[in-house]
Amino acid sequence: MKSSTRSFIEESRRTPGHSLMDRLHGYVYGRWPYFYIGIGTGNHPLNRIIGRPLRWLSRVLFPELNNKHSLADGYHGKVVPLEAATQLITVNEDVRLTDLEKIIPYARARDIILQNPDHLAVIDCPCRVVRASPCLPLDVCLVVGEPFASFIVEHHPQRSRRITPEEGIELLQAEHTRGHVHHAFFKDAMLDRFYTICNCCTCCCGAINAHRGGTPMIASSGYVCKKDSDTCIGCATCIDFCQFGALSAKDGRTAVDTDVCMGCGVCTSKCPQGALSLVRDQSKGEPLDIRRLMADAGFTK
Repeated sequence: MKSSTRSFIEESRRTPGHSLMDRLHGYVYGRWPYFYIGIGTGNHPLNRIIGRPLRWLSRVLFPELNNKHSLADGYHGKVVPLEAATQLITVNEDVRLTDLEKIIPYARARDIILQNPDHLAVIDCPCRVVRASPCLPLDVCLVVGEPFASFIVEHHPQRSRRITPEEGIELLQAEHTRGHVHHAFFKDAMLDRFYTICNCCTCCCGAINAHRGGTPMIASSGYVCKKDSDTCIGCATCIDFCQFGALSAKDGRTAVDTDVCMGCGVCTSKCPQGALSLVRDQSKGEPLDIRRLMADAGFTK
């Protein structure tokens, strides 16, 4: 047994409520993510042959998969603007933040427990890899802390590598420039907590497409886009970059659908006129601001 597998199992045993089935689920998910996500999204080459029976078996073993809301409770992402995403990979001490239901509005997998948070790995995005014509580059998924970073690097040496926080910041900035959304992902099988930051696009991301299809897998950042009507000239540059379809052209100007907007902030950096900004929207939940959360919890560094 690999040392990272042993560490994952030991940590799973210390996780309250984490069952043997959760442990097995987590191992399968981390060990074969391209197969797991490829079958789940219907994009794996073997999907036509084994996709349907595997999905049926999964729904028998995990009845919650039959309900879109229950499915989202176990696997979901929180939209984080660039600054918040950067904070998540520059924490310089172990962190335990639990019961974050106002920020992560799901029944399970809503804790931030960072062990060795400076241990980062980047892995080829499973959602992109299984696509016939994926967005590039592929290596854009950041795995944060232990036991996750070691597990990924040890089991996927050809598709992953360790990186420094500085390299992680550069990766986030590059993906933001490409117009991709940062999601902090949480999963029940990943010890009921945060484990990775994905940089997502509608054309590849299984979670965004599931969310747009009615499975509420993505939680808003807590912000929405606001347009300055006096500054907007209706150039429509921002519209092409909105991964959630919240922007449209109307009467020669850009219109913002705040019900659809997830507050990622990508559009604000794409407007040549500086007419777009993010503002807090209390109806969208609380932002994932780890520095503020740490201060509220009494962390002093």
